Amino acid sequence: MINQLGQVMVYVNDQDKAVSFRTEKIGFRVIADESNGDMRWIEMAPAEGAGSSIVLHDKQLIAKMYPDMNLDTPSLMFFSDNLDQLHKDLSGKNMTVGEIVEMPSGSVFNFADEEENYFAVMEK
Repeated sequence: MINQLGQVMVYVNDQDKAVSFRTEKIGFRVIADESNGDMRWIEMAPAEGAGSSIVLHDKQLIAKMYPDMNLDTPSLMFFSDNLDQLHKDLSGKNMTVGEIVEMPSGSVFNFADEEENYFAVMEK
Protein backbone atom coordinates (compact mmCIF):
# COMPACT_ATOMS: atom_id res chain seq x y z
CA MET A 1 0.00 0.00 0.00
CA ILE A 2 1.32 3.47 -0.90
CA ASN A 3 1.01 5.87 2.03
CA GLN A 4 3.10 8.93 1.07
CA LEU A 5 4.56 10.82 -1.88
CA GLY A 6 8.30 10.74 -1.28
CA GLN A 7 10.11 12.32 -4.24
CA VAL A 8 9.19 13.87 -7.56
CA MET A 9 11.76 13.41 -10.30
CA VAL A 10 12.26 16.53 -12.43
CA TYR A 11 14.41 16.25 -15.54
CA VAL A 12 16.23 19.48 -16.40
CA ASN A 13 18.62 20.68 -19.10
CA ASP A 14 21.03 22.39 -16.69
CA GLN A 15 21.14 21.10 -13.12
CA ASP A 16 23.25 23.96 -11.77
CA LYS A 17 20.90 26.62 -13.17
CA ALA A 18 17.91 24.66 -11.85
CA VAL A 19 19.45 24.52 -8.37
CA SER A 20 20.26 28.25 -8.45
CA PHE A 21 16.71 29.10 -9.50
CA ARG A 22 15.13 26.95 -6.81
CA THR A 23 17.41 28.15 -4.00
CA GLU A 24 17.75 31.83 -4.93
CA LYS A 25 14.31 32.55 -6.38
CA ILE A 26 11.84 30.26 -4.60
CA GLY A 27 13.72 29.48 -1.40
CA PHE A 28 14.23 25.73 -1.65
CA ARG A 29 17.13 24.12 0.16
CA VAL A 30 19.45 21.39 -1.08
CA ILE A 31 19.07 18.18 0.91
CA ALA A 32 21.62 16.15 -1.06
CA ASP A 33 23.86 16.61 -4.09
CA GLU A 34 25.21 13.22 -5.09
CA SER A 35 26.77 11.54 -8.07
CA ASN A 36 27.77 8.13 -9.33
CA GLY A 37 29.97 8.28 -12.41
CA ASP A 38 28.25 10.57 -14.94
CA MET A 39 24.96 10.42 -13.04
CA ARG A 40 24.27 13.36 -10.69
CA TRP A 41 21.10 14.00 -8.73
CA ILE A 42 20.17 16.88 -6.45
CA GLU A 43 17.41 16.48 -3.88
CA MET A 44 15.65 19.69 -2.85
CA ALA A 45 12.72 20.67 -0.65
CA PRO A 46 10.98 23.91 0.29
CA ALA A 47 11.51 23.47 4.02
CA GLU A 48 12.89 21.20 6.72
CA GLY A 49 10.59 18.20 7.16
CA ALA A 50 8.48 19.05 4.08
CA GLY A 51 7.54 15.38 3.71
CA SER A 52 8.31 15.21 0.00
CA SER A 53 11.10 16.52 -2.18
CA ILE A 54 12.11 17.19 -5.77
CA VAL A 55 15.07 15.38 -7.29
CA LEU A 56 16.72 17.09 -10.26
CA HIS A 57 18.20 14.82 -12.93
CA ASP A 58 20.07 15.63 -16.13
CA LYS A 59 17.49 15.25 -18.90
CA GLN A 60 19.95 14.38 -21.69
CA LEU A 61 21.73 11.72 -19.63
CA ILE A 62 18.46 10.07 -18.58
CA ALA A 63 17.22 10.18 -22.21
CA LYS A 64 20.33 8.24 -23.29
CA MET A 65 19.91 5.69 -20.51
CA TYR A 66 16.13 5.27 -20.94
CA PRO A 67 15.12 6.37 -24.46
CA ASP A 68 11.44 5.44 -24.00
CA MET A 69 11.01 7.27 -20.70
CA ASN A 70 8.69 10.30 -20.51
CA LEU A 71 10.91 13.21 -19.45
CA ASP A 72 8.25 15.92 -19.53
CA THR A 73 8.10 18.23 -16.52
CA PRO A 74 5.31 17.21 -14.15
CA SER A 75 2.58 19.68 -13.28
CA LEU A 76 3.33 20.55 -9.66
CA MET A 77 1.13 22.42 -7.19
CA PHE A 78 2.93 23.96 -4.22
CA PHE A 79 1.20 25.30 -1.11
CA SER A 80 1.86 28.56 0.72
CA ASP A 81 0.42 29.90 3.95
CA ASN A 82 0.89 33.51 2.73
CA LEU A 83 0.14 33.59 -0.99
CA ASP A 84 0.04 37.39 -1.34
CA GLN A 85 3.50 37.83 0.19
CA LEU A 86 4.97 34.99 -1.86
CA HIS A 87 3.47 36.46 -5.03
CA LYS A 88 4.98 39.85 -4.20
CA ASP A 89 8.39 38.30 -3.40
CA LEU A 90 8.56 36.21 -6.59
CA SER A 91 7.32 39.09 -8.75
CA GLY A 92 10.29 41.16 -7.59
CA LYS A 93 12.86 38.52 -8.58
CA ASN A 94 12.94 39.02 -12.36
CA MET A 95 10.94 35.91 -13.17
CA THR A 96 7.64 35.11 -14.88
CA VAL A 97 4.83 35.19 -12.32
CA GLY A 98 1.12 35.00 -13.17
CA GLU A 99 -1.68 36.93 -11.51
CA ILE A 100 -3.45 35.56 -8.45
CA VAL A 101 -6.68 33.86 -9.52
CA GLU A 102 -9.60 32.85 -7.31
CA MET A 103 -10.58 29.23 -7.85
CA PRO A 104 -13.29 27.20 -6.09
CA SER A 105 -10.53 25.49 -4.08
CA GLY A 106 -8.75 28.76 -3.17
CA SER A 107 -6.39 31.45 -4.45
CA VAL A 108 -3.67 30.33 -6.86
CA PHE A 109 -0.98 31.72 -9.18
CA ASN A 110 1.66 30.21 -11.43
CA PHE A 111 5.32 30.93 -12.10
CA ALA A 112 7.91 29.74 -14.60
CA ASP A 113 11.36 28.35 -13.90
CA GLU A 114 14.52 29.09 -15.91
CA GLU A 115 13.53 26.49 -18.54
CA GLU A 116 10.02 27.98 -18.93
CA ASN A 117 8.25 25.17 -17.09
CA TYR A 118 5.23 26.43 -15.21
CA PHE A 119 4.28 25.51 -11.65
CA ALA A 120 1.37 26.60 -9.48
CA VAL A 121 1.10 27.79 -5.89
CA MET A 122 -2.09 27.65 -3.84
CA GLU A 123 -2.81 29.22 -0.49
CA LYS A 124 -3.32 26.48 2.05
